[in-house]
Amino acid sequence: MKRKLSAISTLHYVRLAVRSLLFLAVLTAYVLDRTEVLTRNYVIPVIVWIFFIVEMLLRFFPSKLESMGCQKQFARNYKPVEGASVPVNQSGRITALVAAVWLALNAIFGALYFLGIFDRGIMILIAIAYSVCDIVCILFFCPFQTWFMKNRCCTTCRIYNWDFAMMFTPLVFIPSLYTYSLLGCALALLVRWEITYRLHPERFSTATNACLDCAHCKEKLCSHKKQLQGFLRKYKTRFFSVESEKQTPQKRP
Repeated sequence: MKRKLSAISTLHYVRLAVRSLLFLAVLTAYVLDRTEVLTRNYVIPVIVWIFFIVEMLLRFFPSKLESMGCQKQFARNYKPVEGASVPVNQSGRITALVAAVWLALNAIFGALYFLGIFDRGIMILIAIAYSVCDIVCILFFCPFQTWFMKNRCCTTCRIYNWDFAMMFTPLVFIPSLYTYSLLGCALALLVRWEITYRLHPERFSTATNACLDCAHCKEKLCSHKKQLQGFLRKYKTRFFSVESEKQTPQKRP
């Protein structure tokens, strides 16, 4: 039985399409005019800047069109669990490890930039590619969830609101009004998230916040990952079944 897409799921697919188109537009501009994507053609950078700055500014406020993953920080999305008083949140060591791995990865890109192997256009393309991967992580597969955080779903993700800061990390190497304003707004979102987490850890825990329970979930973003995993398991089973039949010697009549 097919599940009807929720409004939030639909919005994420729209974001995936738009971010993919932005990436293709910047990639095309880079291929056609590699000398300078930012300064010689202002149209595409301005469009990219407006798109992401609006997204980030809206994230500062409660919204019914955003995932509970980032909305759990707001007081209106906190519903105490009866009998629970101590929040159980994800390990600080794990989150620190995720941050270290991410910074190390982007430090490599930064080193390649300073060595002249990467240019400004490549760094911008990496940042926009990150934005596409961000939606892929939400809808289909998230390496942070699978390999590090081990959280149940995006709703319970400890680092959900790190997304913009992570995707704009490569821009730290490119001094510009566009890049630094995007990075500054992303860092402001990150700082607010972390301060709220320190002051109100109960909002971020399934043990203390009933709004994070599956029974109250209306977005069902996890269903996309489950469908993909089910398809891969089915395909894997069929593949090995066919291979096994090929390797089994046929009996002569």
